[in-house]
Amino acid sequence: MDTPTLSLSMATNPLAYNGMVTSPHYLASQAGLAILQSGGNALESAIAVATTLAVVYPHMCTLGGDAFWLLYSAQDTTVSAINASGRAAHAATQAFYTDRGFTAIPAKGVLAANTVPGLVSGLALAYAKSKELGGRLSRETLCSSAIRYAEEGFPASTSFVKNCELLLHRHADDPKAYPLEKPFAEAFFHDGRAYRIGERMRQPDLAKSLREIAICGFESLYQGDLGEKIVRDIQAQGGLLDAKDFANHKADWVDPIHVPYRDTVAYSTPPNSQGMASLEILNILNNFDIASLSDHNPLYCHLVVEATKEAFCDRDRYLSDPAFVAIPLDALLSSAHGSMQAKRIEQDRAHPFAQPLDPHGDTVWFGVVDSSGNAVSCIQSIYHDFGSGIVPEGTGILLQNRGCYFSLDPSHVNCLQPCKRTFHTLNPSMLLRNGSPYLLYGTMGGEGQPQTQAALVTRIIDFGMTPQEAITAPRWLYGRAFGRPSNTLKIESRFSEDVRKELTNLGHELHVLSAYNDIMGHAGAIRIDKSLGSLLQGGSDPRGDGAALGY
Repeated sequence: MDTPTLSLSMATNPLAYNGMVTSPHYLASQAGLAILQSGGNALESAIAVATTLAVVYPHMCTLGGDAFWLLYSAQDTTVSAINASGRAAHAATQAFYTDRGFTAIPAKGVLAANTVPGLVSGLALAYAKSKELGGRLSRETLCSSAIRYAEEGFPASTSFVKNCELLLHRHADDPKAYPLEKPFAEAFFHDGRAYRIGERMRQPDLAKSLREIAICGFESLYQGDLGEKIVRDIQAQGGLLDAKDFANHKADWVDPIHVPYRDTVAYSTPPNSQGMASLEILNILNNFDIASLSDHNPLYCHLVVEATKEAFCDRDRYLSDPAFVAIPLDALLSSAHGSMQAKRIEQDRAHPFAQPLDPHGDTVWFGVVDSSGNAVSCIQSIYHDFGSGIVPEGTGILLQNRGCYFSLDPSHVNCLQPCKRTFHTLNPSMLLRNGSPYLLYGTMGGEGQPQTQAALVTRIIDFGMTPQEAITAPRWLYGRAFGRPSNTLKIESRFSEDVRKELTNLGHELHVLSAYNDIMGHAGAIRIDKSLGSLLQGGSDPRGDGAALGY
């Protein structure tokens, strides 16, 4: 029941014809929109958004993290993808950790920073591709907003301050597990305390690093003076990454994966991204008449949660670096497999899922559409909030801890091996209708990404909601919370008591959270409605600090 008519509630939705940007921070959205208004294309705008987010949202993404991109080129009407995730150091072996008494890779510290930061290498590919699409803007122009905010400062956001305060509490409880090393503390705290909301925050070292990248090229992080600074500091602290790891790193153009959903085709990024799980959920839901239900029907929530469990079983069995592990993607994404999974779902009973899910997932997703119809769906992250906690001296660049997701069990599909990419929760998404982009969408949230994506797609396609309505509506998250040993179904308190009671009767263990809880992720979406003259309809999440802006 996807309807193109404008409802009264759409008066609050951002609407535009010439271009649109949505991101989880309003300053990043403004930076991207300025590029579009100056004649830049979607990729150029996306670079401005990506670099600005690395400054103003450092608890979730930095130049020391990873990224995945989906690009629709109006020039050749194709969807392509960039895998800008880093590989493990060539010295990163299971024995290195087990010989030192570790049963798991540490979540913080220099030994957690065991994968090359891939994000900047993705910017290099995106920048080169932007030129093929007629882009004329320089790196200096595209990085100018990020440099200005790092140098002159910006108001500390609600989400950033909240995460700083949480980190200080964790540090007080367990200083060893949550260290606050001097370069890190100087970069993100104000004289040892958390910034106050709205207080000006400057990152002068990061401004210098951004300026070096803008002038010398994105490759300077891997083969220039900036990369040398990072490696020198890591090595001095006893870390694993070295100059060879940085010099050998490159992002890759990869073929996106896709499945049909109703009258659209859903696209995502291939392994080592968990895009396969997001697509499997939609492939399963194809077998149910979701449109006959409603957004607040407990059966609707139940079906999506049960489809998620089915998809995660496959994901946890197979997902890893395809250069190391054979993954039967064609079979897993086939309609026959989706039908078989759907038949295992019981509409009157929740199935158990024993594997505890990861409670972490600090990430940013953003989308851009330009006046020519080019579209970008991109996601970037440092994994846990504030990543590894390591900021190499003089760089201002916080390194991710994505590599702590590797297993030290040699029989595990995601076991640590030198130069291997780890299982990645990141997955940007896009729907095409009749060969053209219809919906760009994504969210932060680790294990929650496929679940929230399914909520957005079903609400927009099956229930006819606008992007903003779909994002704002009450959400759920199946998985484990911090400090809890098992999975529960977390739902926002805006779900009615009747819905909660029925979900409990179906066998779901509920954990009710506050309204607009940011554990549910910061989602975003842009719909391109051809029936209304290619009208762009945007949405951003009230749970974050973002904005959808168009012109």
